[in-house]
Amino acid sequence: MSDRTVFYVSDGTGITAETFGNSILSQFPIKPLHVRRPFVDTAEKAHAVVKEINENCEREGRRAVVFATLVNREVLAVMREHCKGRLLDMFGTFIEPLEDEFDMKSNHRVGRFSDVAKSQEYHDRIEAINFSLAHDDGQSSRNLDIADVILVGVSRSGKTPTSLYLAMQHGIKAANCPLIPEDFERSKLPTPLLPHKKKCFGLTIDPDRLHQIRSERRPGSKYADLLNCRYEINEAEKMMKREGISWLSSTHKSIEEIATTILRDLRPDRLIY
Repeated sequence: MSDRTVFYVSDGTGITAETFGNSILSQFPIKPLHVRRPFVDTAEKAHAVVKEINENCEREGRRAVVFATLVNREVLAVMREHCKGRLLDMFGTFIEPLEDEFDMKSNHRVGRFSDVAKSQEYHDRIEAINFSLAHDDGQSSRNLDIADVILVGVSRSGKTPTSLYLAMQHGIKAANCPLIPEDFERSKLPTPLLPHKKKCFGLTIDPDRLHQIRSERRPGSKYADLLNCRYEINEAEKMMKREGISWLSSTHKSIEEIATTILRDLRPDRLIY
């Protein structure tokens, strides 16, 4: 069913529609073609998208699936009246029953932030991203006292993507610091981390997978050698156990799963999307 088309239509970025839709579609053994249509915020744009969807339905000989997050009533009316695809109005499914339950109207706001210039949450996310970039891969040990999380682990174990995800999605100031052979020879954490062990969370990885990743980066080097990968992983795990640092393997876990585990253990108050 790889030729089945799924549309994500929104008067905002479409991220909510696609994230929610992908979560639902993952329950089915299909690989549909994804088409995102963001910023559909006028009736004219809605008609253009409807035309595209209807032509797709005729071409494929079956209804396209359409996940929609549309706050604009006029745009939604066009979709409901003219779209020949299977329209799933995600906001209507949840917002209208909640309006009835709360006995109030929603603000019908487009997007996560009504005004980014005035949003403290948005400001905090930008600050967190800047912090994480400045403290990536041990570049700086300044201001670690204001870090929410400090990720530790050997090179290429997933620290950078996890720290950036924490910053972008949760507004978490996440630093990350690699554990290197010199640390293992000294048998202790890098000195700047010692006062902040309670903020540290470790990432480890299967040595064979690490060997594969490093070989793509530096083929034939000692850095990528399988025996060296096994040594570094073994020493890093021993160090984290000795220092009382919680850790998990990133080998078979998604960034989302890793981030959720970190927040659950270190900052449960920030476990919100």
